[in-house]
Amino acid sequence: MTAAKPELSLSLQFADKRHRDLLPRHKVMRWIRAALESDAEITVRMVDAEEGQSLNRDYRQKDYATNVLTFDYAHEPVVMADLVICAPVIEKEAQEQNKDLLAHYAHMLVHGTLHAQGWDHLEEDEAQAMEARERDIMAALGFDDPYAS
Repeated sequence: MTAAKPELSLSLQFADKRHRDLLPRHKVMRWIRAALESDAEITVRMVDAEEGQSLNRDYRQKDYATNVLTFDYAHEPVVMADLVICAPVIEKEAQEQNKDLLAHYAHMLVHGTLHAQGWDHLEEDEAQAMEARERDIMAALGFDDPYAS
């Protein structure tokens, strides 16, 4: 008998609409659910560079747009979080790293979802564990290793 998949309540917002057709709701739900260990209420907001930079500056004191920001509010009994994905940064990284754009979005959604559940990568051992988990999830979703050179 297989374990039940976690329930996911998802709000998907496109402030930056450049990749909207690439990211249908069912795909985003599948990728997030693959990284969930418990039920969750998650908002995903796709933003432009200006909004991404503003949020990163205001909440992390880092004055640049980053690929994904995770605002986690609760881990139990339900994961509650906002994931902010900066579309221009994702696009630029995918080009620079010769990655498929869809695969890079999937990876950043998995990465942000793990952060929402308390995973981190500040210390080397945490980074190794988180990257291993991401590799496993991405492989299960049919994507290549996101950390392969």
